[in-house]
Amino acid sequence: MSSCFLPEASRIRHSKYTRRTNLDCECNGDFSPTGDWHGWADAQVPQDSCATLDRMKLLLAVLFVFPLFHSSHAPAIFRIRIETTAGSFVIETHRDWSPKGADRFYELVREHYYDNSRFFRVVPGRWVQFGIAGDPRVAQAWRHKTIPDDTLKVHNKPGYVAFANTGPGTRSTQVYINLRDNSARNDFEPAFAPFGKVVEGWDVVEKLYGGYGENSGSGMRAGHQDKLFEGGNAYLDKEFPKLDRLIRAAIILDR
Repeated sequence: MSSCFLPEASRIRHSKYTRRTNLDCECNGDFSPTGDWHGWADAQVPQDSCATLDRMKLLLAVLFVFPLFHSSHAPAIFRIRIETTAGSFVIETHRDWSPKGADRFYELVREHYYDNSRFFRVVPGRWVQFGIAGDPRVAQAWRHKTIPDDTLKVHNKPGYVAFANTGPGTRSTQVYINLRDNSARNDFEPAFAPFGKVVEGWDVVEKLYGGYGENSGSGMRAGHQDKLFEGGNAYLDKEFPKLDRLIRAAIILDR
């Protein structure tokens, strides 16, 4: 039976041992140290010790690699509580409605991307839009991280939530809530596929400040959002101080 042997006794020089370099114990033959050992008497290391070392190495490798393969998919159904200066409301997301959209929304919430931002586009009777981070550095870093379109499965009716975009394959971070039935306007483009619906706090959504209309940022397709990305909250708070704030977006954990 193969064993792992320590260095020869002739290499003993001191009563206490020190190790100059790392040891690589390979249990498929003789013990092969990569550096000098001092102070050891002749001895044998049990085969089990080497097997244990191998198992420990394997475990550490798995623990290191695991996050790289961790699924980024959102749960099939999950809820997000949005806390605002006007109150709180809840969005229930269904991944089967828009898989890529749900995954992106889930990712952004977990990254706290939406926290401390503004509802910069509120047009009463039409839609509420948010999704430009208050910190310009964060907003610009995410601005062009787009996702492919999904097949539209549910309609842009009141309460339904979808990503804003400038055309096919341009969804990134901005989200809108339909305040009316916009299906005739938006359903013809897959990029407007809803991924969720407001299920609590509809009265809060309807009272978000909309006095600025399209003037405080407008939509992505209007091409007037550069100042929001460059100035963030500082710009919006100075020019449009009445905008409601999105304080926090958080996943509601199952009990």
